[in-house]
Amino acid sequence: MKLSANLQDSFNDQINAELASAYLYLSMAAYFEDENLPGFAHWMRMQNEEETAHAMRFFDHVHDRGGRATLQAIDAPPSDFRNPLDVMERTLAHERKVTALINRMYQISIEESDYAAQVMLHELIIEQVEEEKVAEEIVVHLRIIDGDGSGLLILDGRLGARTPAAATPAAGAN
Repeated sequence: MKLSANLQDSFNDQINAELASAYLYLSMAAYFEDENLPGFAHWMRMQNEEETAHAMRFFDHVHDRGGRATLQAIDAPPSDFRNPLDVMERTLAHERKVTALINRMYQISIEESDYAAQVMLHELIIEQVEEEKVAEEIVVHLRIIDGDGSGLLILDGRLGARTPAAATPAAGAN
């Protein structure tokens, strides 16, 4: 079944959103590098890689279904942040925005009875649950730490231990 024009446009928009997410997380990694928080920087670099992989999944799905991926401009991400909590609160808000975009595409796939798109999007919906959970956990931990330097360094070490997600489609964010 060929991908409908409506879903193709939606997938192309999502490719842009995923690449913009990757760019955002790379900017956040640069902030953490500058703040001498290599664990946080590592975590953000891993986010960058995951978002790029997501973009490629959408890209491949469009082409596998007889469509054409068309790339769009990516806006410059913010580069100034108040503190690690600010970065992670923005991360959580951003993940919630991405979840809403994927849910919208899933709704379109239901309306169009596009079962292949539904399966692909379902896997990403499951992954988004984990993405939001992990980001929210980090926000909560930063609020508990509340500026305590030793707590921040402990959390930095934990985030630095993050390994790449498994190769399964619905892999978690560690």
